[in-house]
Amino acid sequence: MPVTLTRIADAAADDFDALIDVRAPAEFAEDHLPGAVNLPVLDDAERARVGTIYTQESPFLARRIGAALVARNAARHLDGYLAGKGPRFRPLVYCWRGGQRSGSFATILRQVGWRAETIEGGYRSWRRLVKAALYDAPFRAPVVLLDGNTGTAKTQILSALRARGVQVIDLEGLARHRGSLFGEVPGGQPAQKGFETALAARIAALDPARPVLVEAESSKIGAINLPPALWRAMQAAPRIEIGAPRAVRAGYLAAAYGDIVAEPARLGAVIAQLRPFHAAERIADWQALAAAGEVTALAAELMTHHYDPRYAKARARDAGTVRARVWATSLDAAGIAAAAERVSAALQRLA
Repeated sequence: MPVTLTRIADAAADDFDALIDVRAPAEFAEDHLPGAVNLPVLDDAERARVGTIYTQESPFLARRIGAALVARNAARHLDGYLAGKGPRFRPLVYCWRGGQRSGSFATILRQVGWRAETIEGGYRSWRRLVKAALYDAPFRAPVVLLDGNTGTAKTQILSALRARGVQVIDLEGLARHRGSLFGEVPGGQPAQKGFETALAARIAALDPARPVLVEAESSKIGAINLPPALWRAMQAAPRIEIGAPRAVRAGYLAAAYGDIVAEPARLGAVIAQLRPFHAAERIADWQALAAAGEVTALAAELMTHHYDPRYAKARARDAGTVRARVWATSLDAAGIAAAAERVSAALQRLA
């Protein structure tokens, strides 16, 4: 009997030995249930071919060709990922809408002797839960923002706070982006749906009676949009503000952005995107610092003339929401640990 998902937490599929997504690799890459493994019964090209035959030639022909392809791919998975599974193996299988792909694969697995089940409605039923959690329901825990100028190690402080048991959502980590023009990280960002699935799973695990600390962001992190329920909660949230000397921040940024610093051409290309905001002479000076490898000096310049003035405008607008300020004299491991301890104490006072 198909399994019905009624909550985000149901995706953990604790009663099953594996969660198997049989959709095509491109579908899986865009988004999938947390913890799922991709065993496609049709690859991307095969899925496109069967769909074209279905709409342009004959549904019967498409089903016959599709069945042959599913059988071949299922055989490959039986000889691969599934080869070592014992007789008591119990998988949960899903496709796009809980139809032919997952049903066909589950039938084959049952013929082997495994207790395979499918998800009612497939991925679409999961997506409805995610959208309801992020777009319809209010955010389920009180939000506190960790704010501060560029280079105050907010993401690392969040990580240190998580290790201390503080409820934290690392939005930049989920979005795989550092939240600025220089923020791209190797591997790129997830699709919007993939980000939302990861965020919904994180939110579902929160204790609604305790505050959750979130880094102050704009409504967009790279190409990822924050969903409205969270964004509204962030706009109304109190803030804990981190401060540090500009020289300390510059040194921290030079180390934290080591991947882009190691590619002078990439660094120069990003600096060039600042031309609409600054005089040509200043851009040329920054390009020269980048070419010479003077990255700490470059970081200090960017903060002085670009990031800090923009943050000052936001700070003036949000000054009434700041409930505590924490000053970090250093941002090495010890300094981050000390700052995290003081933020934790401030959060307890707010709670």
